[in-house]
Amino acid sequence: MLRNKPVYRWIHNLMKEMNTEIACIRLGNVHVIPVICPDIACEFLKAQDNTFASRPHTMTTDLISRGYLTTALSPSGDQKSVHQGGIVNLRTAAQHYCANVTRKMLFNKRFFGKGMKDGGPGFEEEEYVDALFSSLNHIYAFCISDFLPSLIGLDLDGHEKVAMENHRILNKYHDPIIHERVQQWKDGAKKDTEDLLDILITLKDPNGNPLLSKDEIKAQITEIMVAAVDNPSNACEWAFAEMLNQPEILEKATEELDRVVGKERLVQESDFAHLNYVKACAREAFRLHPVAPFNVPHVSAADTTVANYFIPKGSYVLLSRLGLGRNPKVWDEPLKFKPERHLNEMEKVVLTENNLRFISFSTGKRGCIGVTLGTSMTTMLFARLLQAFTWSLPPRQSSIDLTIAEDSMALAKPLFALAKPRLPPQLYPGY
Repeated sequence: MLRNKPVYRWIHNLMKEMNTEIACIRLGNVHVIPVICPDIACEFLKAQDNTFASRPHTMTTDLISRGYLTTALSPSGDQKSVHQGGIVNLRTAAQHYCANVTRKMLFNKRFFGKGMKDGGPGFEEEEYVDALFSSLNHIYAFCISDFLPSLIGLDLDGHEKVAMENHRILNKYHDPIIHERVQQWKDGAKKDTEDLLDILITLKDPNGNPLLSKDEIKAQITEIMVAAVDNPSNACEWAFAEMLNQPEILEKATEELDRVVGKERLVQESDFAHLNYVKACAREAFRLHPVAPFNVPHVSAADTTVANYFIPKGSYVLLSRLGLGRNPKVWDEPLKFKPERHLNEMEKVVLTENNLRFISFSTGKRGCIGVTLGTSMTTMLFARLLQAFTWSLPPRQSSIDLTIAEDSMALAKPLFALAKPRLPPQLYPGY
């Protein structure tokens, strides 16, 4: 693992050399089962979902969940019960949009600090989002001590130091808000629920006692934030990168928005059902450019057989987002960004894929807790950016470099593009 970084690339290359769609790799004391076949993936997470509902214990998920006080990351157990054009950094815009929406939902506020006069993120938001996305990159990132527990504390790959610092930063912003809000409810200073934090605080058990402890509330807040921000922003950045290299696709998506919504108002959630081409572009980004190489691992609760392969108890099953979405046995021209493929196979385009031919949001018994939110955030972010601006390549640039980063599935370089407003001035905030 230390010699073969990034590990996900080594695993996919190994499977390619073996010409197999399922493999068993021994990492320390753990059998790791990567899968790139949709049929086998469905057998794991649909036919035998109960067997593979658990999650592995890892150092980063232990930190984020505060000792597994949440649901999505925990092993099975108790938790079941602008008037001129300008160059825009689309990665920054997308990531902070997603963080702002989620902060508003959780804490009823967009900023931890004062923010910038133009509505952009301040220092606090920059620090927070950097730590948040770094944490996401370290979840199940093949930390060597997760497979060889005797090495915990040695931090041979530097993973533990980074994860703990990220955890400290997230807590620095979350904890004071949570402590203050809990006290407000305790003192009677707050009586009405205004956000998700209020709802978590006021949940009661059958005896009328608080359902969640303060630490459980903190863990749930962190997990929701982690679950909501990365997928929409990654899909949006990749979709724009591909569409800037194929401007005819960009034009079709914009034409659909003009036809359905027009230019006298901003796109709303009620318009989503009629934006099939826009959603097809987002769906294609999820297929071709997943946010992570693998799905969150599932652990086998017992010895079992899947697709005639024996799976030992305790095995980590990794559904390959990369392998499923780019499987040439499933997809025609799998490496080509082609939104039309989704229009041909469904009347109403959706961003999820029930047959596991690709994974946008995790599925199965331990599926993503924010599928509806993530789908809405993705469509709104993508559609608003398409509708509000005419996008083009920066000056003296002939195309977008689609090279993937070494340590994540993001673009190696953040996407910069030239944006020119195309709607009436009064539709832009701050006009």
